[in-house]
Amino acid sequence: MSARLHHIALAAVLGWTLGLLLLGSIVHATGSSLACPDWPTCFGTMMPEMTGGVFWEHLHRLVAGGLVLLFAAAGWLTWRRQPERRWLHRAGLAGIALLIVQSVLGGLTVLMRLPDAISSSHLALAFLFLGLATVMTVVTARGWGGGARLAGAARATLGRMAGGVAALVLAQSVLGAVVRHTDAGMACPDVPLCMGQVVPPLEHPLVILHFGHRLLGVLVALATLALAVFVLRRKAAAPLPALAAGALVTVLAQVPVGFLSVSSGLAVAPVSLHTLLAALLLSLTVGLATYAHEPELRLADGAAAFHGR
Repeated sequence: MSARLHHIALAAVLGWTLGLLLLGSIVHATGSSLACPDWPTCFGTMMPEMTGGVFWEHLHRLVAGGLVLLFAAAGWLTWRRQPERRWLHRAGLAGIALLIVQSVLGGLTVLMRLPDAISSSHLALAFLFLGLATVMTVVTARGWGGGARLAGAARATLGRMAGGVAALVLAQSVLGAVVRHTDAGMACPDVPLCMGQVVPPLEHPLVILHFGHRLLGVLVALATLALAVFVLRRKAAAPLPALAAGALVTVLAQVPVGFLSVSSGLAVAPVSLHTLLAALLLSLTVGLATYAHEPELRLADGAAAFHGR
């Protein structure tokens, strides 16, 4: 177990990040984002009375701080146990930089009273960090480097498909962040139509944002379906089939949850679950893309080990 401690720590970072994204969504959905009017303290103290909105907002801050410490520890363990994997250590440093910027944006979000651009960027960076944490978790897993899990052209196709779907999911998540923070979540108050029409009047910016989010969601769903069918129809080695099936189940769940978010008037539970499912889908598709590039990443490891002699 001790030989894989760095992987366990990175897997914990991945799970922690998913939990933090869920918690951040709860903070926004409950209207608790400005429950603590100052930053980094809350009403001038690090231990405020944990009631009402303060509970959610300050808990979000504490969990975010814990993520920084956990990721720093995971990066140190990875460096100690696999010092030859220089690209992986650079990824860890990039992750630390992302978390620092993320913390600053979180503070500015509070101090500047929820500006749309900064609030949306705060969530977008969280998804970027999730993708990075997924890659680092995958490449330190047991069995990594054991060989290509799909042969030849199929592996190259998987790399393009999974990378493309992951990029679409990231774009959809960023657009979702903009929809959330510009209060466009109810710009189309009905589902599956918008204002009773398949294509609503595209005159108001908030309607355009909301409708664009729906259209991109359809594209993400179709692309994920194609990716899952591609993997499941081939004799791919584990864990590719499980990741593909997980992505398919996640996107199929995401559609009704998105509908429920609107039909419930942006109730806390479906809105928060909507964010969590988006994050999970990103992680699953990034995982597939990472496994598709396993031979190339093994070569990078080998070259680093050779030059390190």
